[in-house]
Formats: sequence, C-alpha cells, structure tokens
Amino acid sequence: MANRYFDLIDQTFYFPQDGFDIDERGSLIFNGVPIRYLIDKYGTPLRIFYLPKIGAQIKKAKNLFNRAIKSLGYGGQYYYCYCTKSSHFSYVVEEVLKHNVQLETSSSFDIDLVRRLYERGRIDKDIILVHNGFKTDEYARKISELINDGFENAIPVLDNKEELGYYARYVRGPVKLGIRLATEEEPNFEFYTSRLGIRQSEVINYYKEHIEGNDKFVLKMLHFFVDTGIKDTLYYWGELKKAVRVYCELRQICPTLRALNIGGGMPIRNSLGFEFDYKYMIKEIVRVIQEACEEAGVPEPDIFTEFGKYTVGESGATIFSVLAQKKQNDAELWYMIDNSLINTIPDAWSIGERFVLLPVNKWYNEYTRVNIGGLSCDNSDYYNSEVHESQVYLPAYPPDDPEPLYIGFFHTGAYQDALSGYGGIKHCLIPGPKVVLIDKDSNGNVVDMLYRPDQSAEEMLRLLGYM
Repeated sequence: MANRYFDLIDQTFYFPQDGFDIDERGSLIFNGVPIRYLIDKYGTPLRIFYLPKIGAQIKKAKNLFNRAIKSLGYGGQYYYCYCTKSSHFSYVVEEVLKHNVQLETSSSFDIDLVRRLYERGRIDKDIILVHNGFKTDEYARKISELINDGFENAIPVLDNKEELGYYARYVRGPVKLGIRLATEEEPNFEFYTSRLGIRQSEVINYYKEHIEGNDKFVLKMLHFFVDTGIKDTLYYWGELKKAVRVYCELRQICPTLRALNIGGGMPIRNSLGFEFDYKYMIKEIVRVIQEACEEAGVPEPDIFTEFGKYTVGESGATIFSVLAQKKQNDAELWYMIDNSLINTIPDAWSIGERFVLLPVNKWYNEYTRVNIGGLSCDNSDYYNSEVHESQVYLPAYPPDDPEPLYIGFFHTGAYQDALSGYGGIKHCLIPGPKVVLIDKDSNGNVVDMLYRPDQSAEEMLRLLGYM
C-alpha cells in the first residue's frame, strides 16, 4: 500500500469530487481555482470567498423543492429565505439577492441593513421579510417602521405572547404575523423545550384570544425550527409532524394562514466522506406536509425555508502556512500555523465543529499523523480530529524544506467572521487574515479581488485607546 497523502485520500474517498481536485503538480484546486496561485499572490493567512457557489446552492435547493412539489402534485409554493446572521457581508447578501430570494432577520441592526439594501436598489418593498428572534423594543419598533413605510410583506414572527403589544402600539395599519412554535429538544439536551417560540399547547388558544377577529392582525405563517438541523432521524420527523399537525388545526379556524416555515438546518459537507440525500429529504418533507393536510382536509401551505449556513458555508475557505514542526513526545507531532484557530475558525474551538481539512501542496509526499496548533497561548487553540477519523493526517516533509506546507479549512463561509468578530480586538492581539473575493466575469472567467488586507496593529491599538 502506497504511503503518499494522495493515495490515502484516493483510497479512502471518491476523489476528485465536487469542488476539489489537484493539478499536475499535486496542488489543490478549489471550485476550479488554484489555491497556490492565490497564496503566491496574497500570502497567508488568507480567507477566501468563492461567490458563484452561493448561487449554485440556492439553485440546487430551489430545483429540488420545486421538483418535489411538481412530482407530488403539491398545492403550495416554495420560498427560499436567506438568514442574514450566517453572513451579513454585502458581497454575500447582494450575491444572494441575485437569485430571487427572500430575507430573514434576527436583530435590530438587521433592519438598518434592509434599509440600506433598499436604498442601493438591491431590494423592492414587496420582498418578503421574515423577522425572527426575541424582539427588543428597538427591534420591534424598527420592524413596525418598515411596515409603516410600505414594506407590506414584512412578517414579524411572534417569539412570545407579549410581543404582539409592540405592533398594536407602533403599526398604523394591518400587520401580517407569524407564530413560532417552541420545539422539544433532543432527549440528551440540557433542557426539554427550546427557549424560542410559544408553547405548542398554547398556540391555538393564543390565536383565538388575541388575533382572531382583530382587524389589526392577519396571521400568515406558522414557524418552527429544529436546532439539530434537517436530518433523517426519528426526532426530526417527529418534530416536523407535530408542527404540521398544529398548522392543520390552526388552518381549520384561520383561513388567512397560508405558510409553513420549516426554518433552516440543511447540512453542508464537513468532510470528503460527507453523504446526505438532499433529494430524498426534501421530497419526504413535502410528502409529510401534504399527507397531513390531506388527512385534515386543509389546503397545503406555501413552504418557507431559512437557509443560511447551507447558502454561504461551502463558498468559504481559510488558508494557513505551517510555520514549524514540533515533536513534543514520541507520539505527538505538532504543525504550528500562522494564525489562531480560536480567532479564525471559532466553531472548531467552541462547539467541536469540523470542516473539510486538506493540504494545498505536497500531495505526493508521504503522510503522517499530526495535531494542528494555533499561534495563541491558549491551550484550546488546536485541531486534531476529523469527522470521519479521530486523527488528522497531512503530508510529511523535512523541517528544512524551503517550501512551506500550506493547509486549508474549507466550507468555513458561514458564521466564523460573525462569531470571532470582523476586525476589532482578537485573542492575543493576533490580527485577522486578509480576505479575497473570487467571482466570474461576464465571460465566465475567474477573477479575484483583495477585499481587506491583514488587520494592522494600528487598528487594534486605536480601539484599545493607545492612539
């Protein structure tokens, strides 16, 4: 058996695969883009966003839902919402909006973002805006001002029973509403019921007592979300069926209710061995909803999803150089990289999230087991296991090799900048990496652009009050 890194990957996974290949020199290609070219041009650490992947993900989900709806003879329509919290950057949101999608918000400043998009001509006032989250007075007031200013498809989703009072005070005309169901958590979770939403046993009575017969309020949407995401498990199907039962019961007394929002949670690839039958899951979701509605004798609802991580996650990559090798004992070899994992990929540190990890070069070298160490002085600044394996394998190379080993964490496009903070103060004052955007021009040629250089010492010192 060959001991080259290429052979390890080739014998373990189907390779090459969608988004990943190597060139004749044994260097990694990501979505057709040679990563080594970007390293030579910009250096490391480097965060990359391949924008065409965003549209490809949206088209994939839309096609699968619409095909399922057509093949089953389903009576409702499908609406794709992008939840801005997964990445608020203008280059992401504006790319998303090229594909006829709706938006989901989760905080007060999201409304300022919506207004700026409108001022730039990126959205019209007829866009559907699903306003989720616990509403502070400021958040609810800004939503109300949007509605008063003519955003007639702004739908505040009630997270608690007291929230309705905001819209009674602030909105001048009728308000389209959603209600969020509080789902039960998995049996091994720390608490039984999600803190988000209204208890399922209280939804019907709440509608009857506070919304039914009130000309101010029009219930349009029932919303639920399973925190573990869309998975082919008894738990997921059980929560979906419970939500659909509530929808059917509510629809029997509320003719204006037309939409069921099943939230987000569509998974993305976190290893080369990732397998998920998107076609089956989507068709089964549509079938479950259809069968429940037929049994209850109510029209099938329009289906809304709120895909954030699925939309933007696979567009991102974070590239590092290995600065040095450290042999700490007979069994543990450390590859020390040129930034902090805590700063750049906080999900890997905080919740044990795993991403596709691949070397950029040296694919034809022998492989070895390693731990990856970040630059900070924190003991938790490391990465040492993959989804499919309790260890990490990367190419071996002599410590005096003049060419560094470059490694990349792929599909890091969602949440990582929001969680670590873009700019600002970083752990151990380690600067944020430069950011490069990759797109295609009108002729289909790949183009790259430096969006932001390395964070400077002056930026951080100014924030800290030293300048």
